[in-house]
Amino acid sequence: MSKTRGKEAPMRRCIGCMESRPKDELIRMVYSQGRLTLDPDGKGEGRGVYLCPDGKCINKATKRNAFKRSVRGEVKADNLETILNELSAYNR
Repeated sequence: MSKTRGKEAPMRRCIGCMESRPKDELIRMVYSQGRLTLDPDGKGEGRGVYLCPDGKCINKATKRNAFKRSVRGEVKADNLETILNELSAYNR
């Protein structure tokens, strides 16, 4: 299990598979000022959502409209397309 400074890492839920995992194993995205962006350092301001770096989870999240539902706002098609391209490049 992942640890941070001798403590257990905080758990976060993936919006694709809905499984809880240590925060450092997930990709964080932030919704702020009407745009969804990747937040690799985890310090961006706005509503944070997490996703496994797995193509299956990315596809599940897209099919289930999880991005829009999770950020509790409107994610425009061009913004979502940009995020999906960045995520596919980030995919481990």
